[in-house]
Amino acid sequence: MGIPIYQVDAFTSHLFAGNPAAVCPLEQWLTDQRMQQIAEENNLSETAFFVPKGEGYDLRWFTPTTEVDLCGHATLATAHVLFHHEQVQEDTLHFYTRSGTLTVSRQGQQYMMDFPVDILEPALAPAVLVEALQVTPKEVQIGREDYLVIVDTEAEVRALQPDFRKLKSVNSRGVIVSAPGEEVDFVSRCFFPNYGVDEDPVTGSAHTTLTPYWAERLNKQELSARQLSRRGGALSCTMLGERVAIAGAAVTYMVGEIWL
Repeated sequence: MGIPIYQVDAFTSHLFAGNPAAVCPLEQWLTDQRMQQIAEENNLSETAFFVPKGEGYDLRWFTPTTEVDLCGHATLATAHVLFHHEQVQEDTLHFYTRSGTLTVSRQGQQYMMDFPVDILEPALAPAVLVEALQVTPKEVQIGREDYLVIVDTEAEVRALQPDFRKLKSVNSRGVIVSAPGEEVDFVSRCFFPNYGVDEDPVTGSAHTTLTPYWAERLNKQELSARQLSRRGGALSCTMLGERVAIAGAAVTYMVGEIWL
């Protein structure tokens, strides 16, 4: 049994940057166990699987250790595969997911994703979180799944060297650290050791949390963002009320086949 597989670098216009995701088109679902095994074998932060459904596609995402409710870069990668490799002619795709219906539209050389906005509340940082990051937060918020830690400068974000063993004991999906950018509106780094990903290169879902925070703080609806991982990635974010539009480019690295 052969299953097509694509590896796509998302939130970048050139190879070996952005966030790599694997994408597997399916005619019907594999078992959850088999999809998890494939994701573990790929050993990327996310592997996406999709099945045609009506006028759209059912879409699921797996890290090497678990299925997740929302993933931005693997959704972007899936749209890239459909537009560039599966010869889809429509300009807008509809994905049915654990987080509701998500749409992705072509916009020149980029793709615009429409995601639900996160709801933030002020929070006290757990002591282990501060110890793990070894920074003094200026502000801490918590969203549906992640802590958002605000620091003063881009330099502080770049210099982070978290203790991932301690960070893994924080009761959340992950931790986002952010600051005003020097050349963009804001910068960030994202850590998800509880989901098998110590540092995610570029995290679309985190920008459903980051965008409302920075839109309010900077009094702007359209924002430029950069994630400061080793690979790095660029995003354009727009507040749309209860939705967030997140745009970026993508490029194919590899096309192959899984033999089962």
